[in-house]
Amino acid sequence: MTSEKNSRGMIAVDKKGVKVLFLNPATYETEVVLEGFPRTVHELLVVPDTGLAYVPIFGNGIHGRNPNPGHVLCIIDLTKRAHVGDIDLRPYIAPHTLKLGPDGLIYITCENSAVVAVIDPETHKVVDAIDSGSTNGHRLIISPDGQRLYTENEEDGTVSVIDLPKRKLLGKIKTPRPLAGIAISADGRTVVAVDDAQPVLFLIDAEAGRVRDEVVLKDVPKAAQIARYAPDNSLIGITSLNSDTVSLVDPSFRRQTAIKVGSQPMDMAFRGDELFVACQGDGSVHVIDIPKRCAKGSFRAGAGCESLGFF
Repeated sequence: MTSEKNSRGMIAVDKKGVKVLFLNPATYETEVVLEGFPRTVHELLVVPDTGLAYVPIFGNGIHGRNPNPGHVLCIIDLTKRAHVGDIDLRPYIAPHTLKLGPDGLIYITCENSAVVAVIDPETHKVVDAIDSGSTNGHRLIISPDGQRLYTENEEDGTVSVIDLPKRKLLGKIKTPRPLAGIAISADGRTVVAVDDAQPVLFLIDAEAGRVRDEVVLKDVPKAAQIARYAPDNSLIGITSLNSDTVSLVDPSFRRQTAIKVGSQPMDMAFRGDELFVACQGDGSVHVIDIPKRCAKGSFRAGAGCESLGFF
């Protein structure tokens, strides 16, 4: 996702409305609405270099209660602003978080199948599946050097460690409580796992394979949800769906600021010195001034967006 101010476009995944939206990146007006998706669209991967974005169909439920899991990854053309195709992931089901690896392949958690599916973006075919060790593996992150992939296994209270070049599960790191989100530092040495029971971050020593510290989120009364590093790794954004806050946390974890946003904030997108927070509870997107560490405005986008990005 671009961090430049002069982005050509903005895309948002309206989970509540089951739509994909294209917004004007300057005025934030909704310009194109894509409809007709199965329930329900969840997350988002934008690949500006290829002019494509990918949106998984997770199923009609939520994590842990998804009786009709999906099996499709939708392909969105960013130039045509159109839904141009689908990737059928079967036999793997309940696709959720997806990332582009340094090797150019797409990796996506398929929760109910306990695998990370591997997709070749040139052929749009599933080329492999890696055992994740848990049907609670919801989100994933890839180390900057491409050597390790980590999944946070929510109720298990574990993080799975995968050797990415060998596509092999190496083991699991135990955390004190269940998890809700995951991120990784620029040097790959610290995995940040979000506590799903308390407003705490678990800092995992990637080399030692253990939790080395816990960081309490200040002015955040309830557990947080999603963690995302800025493209330049200058800070980490942490949303708390149940506290209606986003926290700006320095990479040293010594300074943090909680900022009130809309209802049920979820994922975020960085652009220049701004952070955009999608609030699925009330259909708002809040814009955070990063240098001033305060909210600078908000706008409406769909019924309730979970993810957004720039290109």
